[in-house]
Order: sequence, then structure tokens, then C-alpha cells
Amino acid sequence: MSNTDLGFLQILETTIASRLENPSQGSYTSALVAQGPKRVAQKVGEEGVELALAAVAGDRDEVIDEAADLLYHTLVLLSSHGIELSTVVARLEARHVA
Repeated sequence: MSNTDLGFLQILETTIASRLENPSQGSYTSALVAQGPKRVAQKVGEEGVELALAAVAGDRDEVIDEAADLLYHTLVLLSSHGIELSTVVARLEARHVA
């Protein structure tokens, strides 16, 4: 995986933050966040379960799709709490070193 691949997560994170700051009609992100933090958290849970079930089923494409959904919804949750992905990555790095 190259840094360019991971750079898209930063682009997506910026787009999500923009949707939170400037909600737009027709935006899934804006509509999801407007439903409140409980709904955002629920989506993260749903996607986590769907990823786990896809992994058990062994369908590679479904695992990729569900992992993408989980990453997206996790970024929405983080952004709605004012947490940047870089903060989470720093925590992971600190745990790896420890």
C-alpha cells in the first residue's frame, strides 16, 4: 500500500468535515449526521457486523466492500466528534512502539 493510497483517506476525511460544516441537500453524509450521533454510531456497528459476516462467508469482494463502508462510517463518527484520523493513527503508532 502506498502513501498515495492512504492519502485518499485524508481527502475523504476533508470531504466529510466539509459536509458537517456545510450540510448540503442530497449528501448522504449530511443526512446521516443530521440523524444524530446515535444513528452514526449505529451505522458503524452495522458495518462492523456486516464486515465480520462477510469475512466468515469468505467472499473477498464483499469483505472489501464492507471494509470500505466501515472505514467511511468510522471517519464520519470521528469527524462528528472532532477527532482527526491522524490522532487515531498516532495512538496506534504509540501502542505499536510500546
